[in-house]
Amino acid sequence: MSRVVVLGAGVSGHTAAAFARRWLGKGDTVTVISPRPDYNWVPSNIWVGVGLMKPSKVVVPLAPIYERAGIEFVLAAAQSIHPEGDAQSQTPYVTAVAADGKVHKVPYEFLINATGPALRFDKTEGLGPEDGHSMSVCTPDHASLAAQSFNEEIERMRRGERRKFIVGAGHGTCTCEGAAFEYIVNLEFELRRHGVRDRADITWLTNEYELGDFGMGGMHIRHKGYVIPSSTFNGSLFAERGIDWITRAHVQKVEEDRLHYETLDGVSAEREFDFAMLLPPFSGVGLKAYGRDGADITDRLFLPSEFMRVDADYSQKPYTEWKAADWPRTYQSPAYPNIFAAGIAFAPPHQISVPRTSPNGTVITPAPPRTGQPSATIGKVVARSIVDMIGGAPAPTNEASIAEMGAACVASAGANPFTGTAASMIVYPIVPDHERYPEYGRDMDLTFGEIGLAGHWIKILLHHMFLYKARLLPGWHRIPE
Repeated sequence: MSRVVVLGAGVSGHTAAAFARRWLGKGDTVTVISPRPDYNWVPSNIWVGVGLMKPSKVVVPLAPIYERAGIEFVLAAAQSIHPEGDAQSQTPYVTAVAADGKVHKVPYEFLINATGPALRFDKTEGLGPEDGHSMSVCTPDHASLAAQSFNEEIERMRRGERRKFIVGAGHGTCTCEGAAFEYIVNLEFELRRHGVRDRADITWLTNEYELGDFGMGGMHIRHKGYVIPSSTFNGSLFAERGIDWITRAHVQKVEEDRLHYETLDGVSAEREFDFAMLLPPFSGVGLKAYGRDGADITDRLFLPSEFMRVDADYSQKPYTEWKAADWPRTYQSPAYPNIFAAGIAFAPPHQISVPRTSPNGTVITPAPPRTGQPSATIGKVVARSIVDMIGGAPAPTNEASIAEMGAACVASAGANPFTGTAASMIVYPIVPDHERYPEYGRDMDLTFGEIGLAGHWIKILLHHMFLYKARLLPGWHRIPE
């Protein structure tokens, strides 16, 4: 009997656990450890954040799903990894702490770290909905608070007040600009739908060097027969909607009615707002690792960012010398071959966007994205490799480098089935490969973008399809990642 333990039940962890359970024998066990009792389809948090969905529509309880599927579920937050066991036993195990303080000690033969990110609102003073002055859509609860605040702004505008909105990145090293981009165009659409758009000033504030960078160094896309940079694609969408923008910015401090920011040229400025939705930077969740003698070996498994080391090239070399081949393929720990990382939990080897620092030493560069489709694909690939290794394979059998993987992004720009639109973008590969594609770094036959109602229908379909898949209902495994 083999024991597979998965830390985290997000897109990557849930996918890995579901496929591992499907492929393993009855005598093998799959255990999921997660601090949340439910699965959240994160892309639809955007609709919660503008009041178009309740949080209950974007989450599903995990316990009944796992009970039906034969997956053990531990509702607790992973705390430490003991890859060599301890003085009592050489069996590897993890510890996890439940909300009531109970400590769980869970043994494993194979471990998948799919803990996702820690939301580091603390990196910017005054950032965040709990202890700060800005909103977020990173969780269903955060999105619900954003919707409540947004609806209050709409009511004030109905009474004749003019209001200022800022949406974007709350720190110079943020990632997931795509989520903030989707939120701002939905916000603008909803203001028009409510008949108050003429009383709103909307600003996009981002750490991107140019619009449409998205942490991928931007892209060139095929649109209506032409090849255009994503900065033009995004800029025209904002211009059509009357959205102002500030690029190359790091938010230094958020106050009740204004934020202070520094731009890449070292200049400090401030901007007033009545409503701000600003995403935080990410880090790993802070897992510790200990050797058999109790010594701290965290640095053997994790980088200072607290993301896990995997089979990538983490050597220090200039940005211009990095290659697509330096990105991981199997997501196996180089220190312990029975440990893998999936989704956001793995440490990227380098920036995809050109690293940039202001004259004041402030890093203002988007971090690489690793969410959505890539996370699910990695989770499935890692599960397949582990199942094959349990069956006797000496090494991982499956690969999924995001330097050889495409991604589809469908960003809703108004959630109405008849008047809504969506910006649909396909990019291949995610990490540009200038050796294979010298001109643009990507295959232009597979990299394109469109704006229209059809994309919105696809977005609605994806919402229902992936929640169906998350419930592990009949045929779930046939739905592609």
